[in-house]
Amino acid sequence: MSSDSHPLRRSTDRSPGPDTRTVTLVLTVRPCDGDPGPALDRLLGEVPPSVRDVVLMGGPAGDRRARAGIPVRGLGAWDSARGDIPHAGLLAATGDLIVVMNADGSMSPHEIPHFLHYLESGYDFAKGSRFIAGGEFVDHSLPRRVGHRALLRVARRLYGQHLTDLWYGFCAFRRPFVDLLDLREDGVELGAELVTHALHYGLRVAEVPSRELPRRHGPSHPRTIRDGTRILGTLVGERPHNALGRLARRRAPSPGVSG
Repeated sequence: MSSDSHPLRRSTDRSPGPDTRTVTLVLTVRPCDGDPGPALDRLLGEVPPSVRDVVLMGGPAGDRRARAGIPVRGLGAWDSARGDIPHAGLLAATGDLIVVMNADGSMSPHEIPHFLHYLESGYDFAKGSRFIAGGEFVDHSLPRRVGHRALLRVARRLYGQHLTDLWYGFCAFRRPFVDLLDLREDGVELGAELVTHALHYGLRVAEVPSRELPRRHGPSHPRTIRDGTRILGTLVGERPHNALGRLARRRAPSPGVSG
């Protein structure tokens, strides 16, 4: 089957060959003590050649180069209170496809081609999942597992989607959807916000197996209650108009046979 006849494609989709698509990688460095330079340089050395340029939020000031001379545009420091992954990095992306990753070493650039494959196959939004075959996770304590499962149940009820990983921030999507996703610097985990908006607007979402690795730089700040509360508010606030009706139908008792 040719790419033009893929069942997931809309009639308005552009279908250039894979070699003509441009890819921007948005990397974020969380504010913390210490120099992220060595870990960041190692990560930039692993960027695949399919990436045209890199947008870096946080980290050392000034431009640098990734492997094979890929330019890295540093946008400067940022305040984590405005959002765990700054939206300015997405707005600065120029590629046809955008990939979002943390720069702490917990996500591998070697997985980027897998995300791009789903976008090339007609999906609008590809998100990493640590909880499907081929995925792996670290630093997922019992309170976070319980909270995550509860949020997944809410997401499934409101959106009718059976996702397995809601707030993992490794994702890729088409740049025209940046405006549609209506991103706001409101302190919500952007990974969950992106997924919620993608579901709200009916984007075609694919989950990609992803292995979460031990961090090379930066502290781990599991803020289960704070993050969970914000994500729940985003899920409810962005719910589709027919979500409450779907909930009512699922809660209604099945008709029985009267005796």
